Amino acid sequence: MAGFRSLARQVRDPRNDLALRRYSLRKCLERFAPYGHRATWDHLCRRHRIGPEDRAPDPARLVAALEELEAARAVWLAYEVEFAARRKREKHAGLRRPGSFDDWHRRTWGGFGVAWCDDPRTHPVEPLAVVLGRMIAALRAQPGTLCPVCRESRLVWSQDLSHEPWFGPVCSGCGILVPQPVLTPEALSRAKAARRGELASVA
Repeated sequence: MAGFRSLARQVRDPRNDLALRRYSLRKCLERFAPYGHRATWDHLCRRHRIGPEDRAPDPARLVAALEELEAARAVWLAYEVEFAARRKREKHAGLRRPGSFDDWHRRTWGGFGVAWCDDPRTHPVEPLAVVLGRMIAALRAQPGTLCPVCRESRLVWSQDLSHEPWFGPVCSGCGILVPQPVLTPEALSRAKAARRGELASVA
């Protein structure tokens, strides 16, 4: 099975036909897709003006989409190196059992669904690397009351999501499933009160 870098080379290789290059870009999303496969593909297609079903897209647009994906992957891989170093220090100090914060990270190992968007057509509009940078900054900071990506305050608790943890606070602005560790208990309570589309007051 080809890895991300091998697939990226196929996307860039002008000797390959456009259908293969497009297919290779889609396969890259099986290795790294911050919003989930479908939402990340929709994001890349919109930002780089690629027809979602176009089998022979402009190669320059394919490469631009790949470059955005690679930039975001570099941000996430750097964070995973930092995370692994922290866990090693914690284990050395006797903290063997990961906390709830690490539970969230375990579900997103490799960067798949790190900013999960259950609706594949509702996702942040900024470049993927910017979104991941905001997510990582929020994970390093004290819990807050807003979406770490778009700063929207309307968070709605959703059930039956199509990705683990299957439930949680979804941002009404950019559509991401907000990691619970980045929110205060009060923000989580308001999101739960706003479930089933009945928004609670966030004033």
